[in-house]
Amino acid sequence: MISYEAMKKWLIANKAGDTADKDLEEHLLAELLKGKGLDTKKAVEEFLHPIKAMELSASDVGIDPSELREALARITKAVKEKESIVVYADYDADGITAGAVMWETLWKLGARVMPYIPHRVDEGYGLSTKGIDAVREQYDPTLIITVDHGITAHEKVAYAKKLGIDVIITDHHVKPKKLPDCTIVHTTNLAGSGVSWFVAKELARESTEHRIEDGVEDLLALAALGTIADLVPLIGPNRSIAKYGLEVMRRTRRVGLNALMTDAGVTKEGIETYMISHMLAPRLNAMGRLEHALDALRLLCTSDGTKATLLAQKLGLTNKERQQLTEDTVVHAHTILPDKSKKLIFIAHESYNQGIIGLVAGKLAEEYYRPAIVVSIGDGFSKASARSIPGFNIIDAIRTFSDLLVDAGGHPMAAGFTVETKNLGKLQKKLEALAEKELDEEKLTRVLKVDMEIPLTAVKETLWKKIQQFAPFGMGNFEPVFASRGVTVSDVRLIGATRKHLKLKILAPDLSAPLDAIGFSMAGVYGKLKPDKPVDIAYTIDMNEWNGRRQLQLKLKDILVP
Repeated sequence: MISYEAMKKWLIANKAGDTADKDLEEHLLAELLKGKGLDTKKAVEEFLHPIKAMELSASDVGIDPSELREALARITKAVKEKESIVVYADYDADGITAGAVMWETLWKLGARVMPYIPHRVDEGYGLSTKGIDAVREQYDPTLIITVDHGITAHEKVAYAKKLGIDVIITDHHVKPKKLPDCTIVHTTNLAGSGVSWFVAKELARESTEHRIEDGVEDLLALAALGTIADLVPLIGPNRSIAKYGLEVMRRTRRVGLNALMTDAGVTKEGIETYMISHMLAPRLNAMGRLEHALDALRLLCTSDGTKATLLAQKLGLTNKERQQLTEDTVVHAHTILPDKSKKLIFIAHESYNQGIIGLVAGKLAEEYYRPAIVVSIGDGFSKASARSIPGFNIIDAIRTFSDLLVDAGGHPMAAGFTVETKNLGKLQKKLEALAEKELDEEKLTRVLKVDMEIPLTAVKETLWKKIQQFAPFGMGNFEPVFASRGVTVSDVRLIGATRKHLKLKILAPDLSAPLDAIGFSMAGVYGKLKPDKPVDIAYTIDMNEWNGRRQLQLKLKDILVP
């Protein structure tokens, strides 16, 4: 395993220099904005005050207006004529929230509509002939609306059409060469829940019988949850949905959403992207991984308080089971990892649960800093999940060998595919060879991007408040990372149930009092930290709130010990 000290190379974008103390914060803010490519007054204004989500247009989000009009006309016709409609969602947090948004909107418009989420193992990802047969038997629909999937399902759409079922696809995944022959509302500028919410907003706006625009604005909370959970870049229209959706979430009266937050120990008034990514989304995802995701959708849509509490508890328990299974599988994966020197990790085993192989791939990619593919081997067909690193487009790499695949889909950093088990070995060799060719030592070096080197004396609550203007933070809009050189660790101790985290007090010349700092999973450097040995630290500035007390602390990203 790579040692902690060798994990990162710092890439420092800027230094604070000798700017006078009274001008330092404004200088820092200007340089941080410039570092994001925001070098005009208009660009800065649009970033700090993004367009209201309810005011987003098709051109703002990158949706073809003619396709949108076609979809709205077909859905409106189905609602008016009381056709049977099925909202066919995906089983991850983005898909679940997308399904909840579309189903609830149509239901409020008076539609005959039911939600459907396939079972991950029994039916697999997205549209399937088995899933189409199931909804036909249960609901006999004349219209299926997909949310968060469908862009690769040309064969399945053709199958549905043969059965007399129209299909409208709403999706955000990368388009394949061959598209389904149906109405498609697509953009890669939004998450699946964002596309679903945008269509819902436009449906509400066109409705003359039902005035539900307030309800659609309330659903922005779910769109934000799905957007943040799916790790799409929080810039442009995604930033609008996340920023204003979080504001809605902080005052939401949605019974299910409140129950979910209560069970997760989250205070809704202080909800931020981290809590969604690490506390709420995993609970939603756990149902699709180990059970059935429909209960997660039911939780988001229910108005029954007792039912919401029970469902939230079920999600919490399932998530704990998911955590343990993931941990056990990662431990097993380490025991069968064949060659740690290869530039791509490819692990396959019959015992691996399809629901958690993506999580395992993510942990391996993070630990070894190279693309990782984890396969659940089946008798005839095997399912795989892949996670990548910057500089290696994993979905393009997988699709290079589409002749060996049953299907594939995803993003540059995360993807999945199905392969006949007999072709697994051949596919592994080809993907490993491609990685060997495309990945050099530079791409395989973990780089920590530091926005600015500053003196520790600059870390004040006023600076923290100014930085909060950049929120919500996430992919594409990371929280600013600072570095300070030659600081002293005056106190350090191990914390956490497994004692793998560091709690420190940091001192520097001219600093009147030590600053608290926390280093998650940094126990590896504990023995090297001495009061007489200055270190360099990289960190984000955090406000720690506990038992009614607020105190600045540094969240360490890295420690360099000379």
